[in-house]
Amino acid sequence: MRIPFRLPTPGSKRFDVVGFGCNSIDLLAVVAEHPTPNSKQRLQRFARLAGGEIATAMAACARLGLSARYVGSFGGDEFGVEARQSLTAVGVDVAAARVVAGVTNRFAVILVDARSGDRTVLWDRDPALAWTPVDVSPSVVTSGRMLLVDCYDPAASAQAAKFAREAGVPTVIDVEMVRPGIADLLQNIDAIITSEEFPTALTGHEDLGRALSTMGREFGAGIVTVTLGEKGSLSWCGGREIRTPSFAVDCVDTTGAGDVFRGGFAAGCLRMSDVDGDIEDVLAYANATAALNCRALGARGALPDAGEVERLLLSSPNRV
Repeated sequence: MRIPFRLPTPGSKRFDVVGFGCNSIDLLAVVAEHPTPNSKQRLQRFARLAGGEIATAMAACARLGLSARYVGSFGGDEFGVEARQSLTAVGVDVAAARVVAGVTNRFAVILVDARSGDRTVLWDRDPALAWTPVDVSPSVVTSGRMLLVDCYDPAASAQAAKFAREAGVPTVIDVEMVRPGIADLLQNIDAIITSEEFPTALTGHEDLGRALSTMGREFGAGIVTVTLGEKGSLSWCGGREIRTPSFAVDCVDTTGAGDVFRGGFAAGCLRMSDVDGDIEDVLAYANATAALNCRALGARGALPDAGEVERLLLSSPNRV
């Protein structure tokens, strides 16, 4: 099945992909087992690393060889400096991002279970970091061949997506929570990629396949995908379900896997769009990219390059 939307031709835009949304500094604590209430245990490891949904997806795209731009807010503190430098270090353009003086950058405390790599995320974001629709520049958010948004500032993301749609730029969303204004945002999205809980929370359907088809038909998206961790992903596209298996790696930490999946999805679409790209190949590419990132601690602990992804696809029996 073909990729269900058209992309601007290579070279027609300044960037391959633009990401509009959050960045973060993650304080990761590795524990022997998930703590129970009123318990104590010694940390196995502690690290301070860069993360954030959209920032991580853009870092993944850059690592995969694409030209990427990040648009969002950095705090005026040392976390903000660190978050900004983490992107410029891998070649992501941040010229259109802003720095909010006197404000703490978004951050998260993440507990990682050493046995499985599963994690629990506790986060905080100062309201001063938020964007409104009037803050969104049409020339900036349409400067790539694809636009990726999140749902933290739904009205601003909806405006960015509207600008993109008017310019013929396909849009992808990272959505994990039902928020006010989410329906208006999803109306302007070509590829909806969600967390496991979101489809049921939004539609009320316990069956994931039914929930995805309901979302696709209601919002007119070309593809709706739910990421399922070690179970891979489930998608609805063109009226049918596509189950894509995960890839076996030595998992250290699953933090950021969903964000990297979205970066891999964008990269797969852009890499395959000019060669009659198949959406099943794109989904396999995204799953492989996400799996490889789980080999180390942190949201960007083991971001793979394009060669690593291709080698995993070629060597795995799960290849589509």
